[in-house]
Amino acid sequence: MHSDIAIAQAATLQPITPLVQTRLGIAPEHLEPYGHFKAKLSLDYIQSLKNQPNGKLILVTAITPTPAGEGKTTTSIGLADALNHIGKKAMVCLREPSLGPVFGMKGGATGGGYAQVVPMEDINLHFTGDFSAIALAHNLLAALIDNHIHHGNALNLDVRRITWKRVVDMNDRALRDITVALGGAANGFPRQDGFDIVVASEVMAIFCLADSLDDLKNRLGNIVIGTTREQKPVTARDLQAHGAMTALLYKAFAPNIVQTLEGNLAMIHGGPFANIAHGCNSVVATRAALQLSDYVVTEAGFGADLGAEKFVNIKCRKSGLRPSACVVVGTIRSLKHQGNGDLAVGIVNLERHVDNVRNVYGLPCVVAINQFDNDSESDMTLVETRMQALGVQTVRSSHWAEGGKGAEALAHAVVALCESESAQSASTLRFTYDDSDTLWEKVEKVARRVYRAESVTASSKIHQQIAQLQAAGYGHYPICIAKTPYSFSSDATLLGAPHAHTLDIREVRLSAGAEFIVMVCGDVMTMPGLPKAPAAHKIDFVDGKVVGIF
Repeated sequence: MHSDIAIAQAATLQPITPLVQTRLGIAPEHLEPYGHFKAKLSLDYIQSLKNQPNGKLILVTAITPTPAGEGKTTTSIGLADALNHIGKKAMVCLREPSLGPVFGMKGGATGGGYAQVVPMEDINLHFTGDFSAIALAHNLLAALIDNHIHHGNALNLDVRRITWKRVVDMNDRALRDITVALGGAANGFPRQDGFDIVVASEVMAIFCLADSLDDLKNRLGNIVIGTTREQKPVTARDLQAHGAMTALLYKAFAPNIVQTLEGNLAMIHGGPFANIAHGCNSVVATRAALQLSDYVVTEAGFGADLGAEKFVNIKCRKSGLRPSACVVVGTIRSLKHQGNGDLAVGIVNLERHVDNVRNVYGLPCVVAINQFDNDSESDMTLVETRMQALGVQTVRSSHWAEGGKGAEALAHAVVALCESESAQSASTLRFTYDDSDTLWEKVEKVARRVYRAESVTASSKIHQQIAQLQAAGYGHYPICIAKTPYSFSSDATLLGAPHAHTLDIREVRLSAGAEFIVMVCGDVMTMPGLPKAPAAHKIDFVDGKVVGIF
């Protein structure tokens, strides 16, 4: 069996500019090539599309994953290829991979087998430099904060209440908590600081939620970096940072276009994690794809309790986007894991996710079983029988091995869902909470309705912070719950479909530019660490080629 990277490197890629011109009718002057096989689509051209009718949006989410993932990205790519196979004009919109997981636990994030986006190694490593631009914009603001304090602190920033950390796009536990400005007066005032991974940056969230460069700049200006001693918020605009930050980001803000192994087009842009951020690709890329295609397949990170919840309650709420159908990806392997080896026990996890998608989010859905060679017929039949009892279609999909051909049945099922009466009305989508709910009520509603928690707890300090945010006028913001992706609860060891558990909030973060409140729960980290045997040990450069990403 060939590795993913070997399959990708054996493919014959088409030059991206003529491919885009042939498929979408976009003239070369609207593309900025990054080599032969990657390009950015002009924002001016995207603006010219604003009166075009939208295609149908398909959300791909998943069951609770194992650390290796269950093939959500692979399924998204395979489904887009399959839609083109059956005569539909379709594109896929994905997030950009983070170098932390690439060199850490998961390896690459461009699909797998014969359902990949390419050039695989370029996309997984530096791509078009978007993450570098986001990190630089974020760290410019951090540098300006310390520089402002060093030169007199005219804004009267309280150095004990600076909340803006630094970022780097690599898992590095040693950087979680640090002390900066050591070495004497010339280096500034020593203070506690720390690093997050780039995908957890508020700049990343803003980048993915902004709908124009003007909106991007305005949101960057609204970032709250700390408070004065009187606890008055201090913003990036107060530091005159947002203009320069936008200057670092404006090239990156244009969406990236690449191709699948089958020569279909893909937009890959932005990359927040769904366990510590909102987990969706950029609004500008999704909207552009919808105006250029009849069907757009997009993914939301991790399981439907994390990525899909935030896709609905943050991305859809803020952007007006409305999916017509949802695909819930599962594997026999993961369902057995959820039942400690017993599929009949673990399948309750899939049932819970399906129930959330249909009855909490209000979306019609189909279950896609990402097939492995060792899946037995009896196991597949059990899943199909249990889903049939819920009135949900299950489709076996072999896109890893067969590309788009292996997902044709899934494509037909998705088209049927999109054309169904229930999918024709935008009113089918339901938010889990209302804008007018208090921040605490929003957390409780997600915890009870999506996670099936019995209660939400927090220290008196956290309750006070939430009350202060409510009083300061941020109560109408959506919430972004950061928790483990490996359980419905905040305890990764609780498998299956736990209920009557407790969600404990340990930290609250205001993201005033992104316009949501992050609620950090359990032991989830916004700066992950590398595993004992990181993927970096297998990645190498041999005979002129990158090897070992997968």
